[in-house]
Amino acid sequence: MIETIRSIILDFQEVRLETGVPRRLRIETVRGKAAVCIGVRRSGKSTYLFQIIQRLKDSGVPRENILYLNFFDDRLHNLRQDNLGMITEAYYSLYPEKKNVETVYCFFDEIQAVPGWEPFVDRLMRTEKCEVYLTGSSAQMLSKEIATQMRGRALSWEMFPFSFREFLDWKGIDSASTLSTKKRLVVQKAFEEYWDTGGFPEVAGLSRDLQIKIHQEYFHAILFRDLVERHDVSHPKAVTDLAHWLVDNTASLYSVNNLTGYLKSLGHKAPKSAVSNYLEWFEDAYFLFTVRIFDASLARSNTNPKKVYCVDHALVASASSGILVNSGHLLENLVFTALRRLHPKIYYYKTKTGREVDFIVTPRNRVRMLIQVCESLAEPQTRKRETAALSEAMAELSLKSGTIVTRSEDEQIDVGGRAINVVPIWRFLLDLPESKE
Repeated sequence: MIETIRSIILDFQEVRLETGVPRRLRIETVRGKAAVCIGVRRSGKSTYLFQIIQRLKDSGVPRENILYLNFFDDRLHNLRQDNLGMITEAYYSLYPEKKNVETVYCFFDEIQAVPGWEPFVDRLMRTEKCEVYLTGSSAQMLSKEIATQMRGRALSWEMFPFSFREFLDWKGIDSASTLSTKKRLVVQKAFEEYWDTGGFPEVAGLSRDLQIKIHQEYFHAILFRDLVERHDVSHPKAVTDLAHWLVDNTASLYSVNNLTGYLKSLGHKAPKSAVSNYLEWFEDAYFLFTVRIFDASLARSNTNPKKVYCVDHALVASASSGILVNSGHLLENLVFTALRRLHPKIYYYKTKTGREVDFIVTPRNRVRMLIQVCESLAEPQTRKRETAALSEAMAELSLKSGTIVTRSEDEQIDVGGRAINVVPIWRFLLDLPESKE
């Protein structure tokens, strides 16, 4: 095994790094802490590590001081908690002169594939002169459990597929300056492409047929590698059927009871507790997200129906049956993912008269944001419904303004001294902050 690890280390040093488009995520290293980058598979975490490695090499760090291992590599399949020490053994057998003298930069990709990895990384950081970078596709890497096991020796950042701004970077379009009429048209045209393609880096620029094929591969890989294998699920078909139902019902309400009933109707013997677990695991893999009702009472927030969203709107379009999901749902999903990049806690709001507002976000030290999503306000009935719900919520929460995100409309509506800003989706995405506060 040590020989295998040695050859993997040496092979990587010969490889020309595919660094892709610089991401707008800034991981800051803190002495004595591992930097952890987590997110859905294929969102660009490995490429991001390569960008960091390239920056280190450009700044004069010798390639021999860089140790990179990807734990999805089949050759590392037999690595277990009790023999992870072989990694340092293999590295220092190649470079004994560096031990405790030079800083070694350790990059461990998808390390959650090895159960019990935390004590190894903790020990590595205590006993060796090193900087450690980790990636994983499990939100458990943010959890208190890991913080405890690592004795506070880890700082985590989330990575999502390309934001619209990053997609513009990929296309070489500058979104930073004030937009001239021509520039605005270029940005709007690029948005139409982003709308079809979504944010997964690998599908950008491919034909629609290839995009669908790759999205469906992601869907199955997430289900089988991040759920069925990781959690040793005894009824994989129940998980798959549930995932399909949720993707088909993106941006819609669900309850654990109706999901359990649905699986029962298909002949699955999945109790409510199992369904709750599956939902948690979907969220843990950064695949599907649950949005609860905004309520001071946690019990009420948990018992009310919840809404479901997917990590990428175009993945929904590729993986859903297309019967229930419409472009309004996809628009709402896109607004959700843009907000989720910045805010871990997002809710939906129900007014006292039962009207619904799609999103309420409470940024740190800032005023709450109310956001309604609607493809178009051209229909008078739709306009009345959407503005009534938003103005009622604004009055209940004592907010002076709210936002309606549309596909292309742009205006300001005054409702009893309160402002409703109607903004096209492309501008809404570009007006959001670049990173978490």
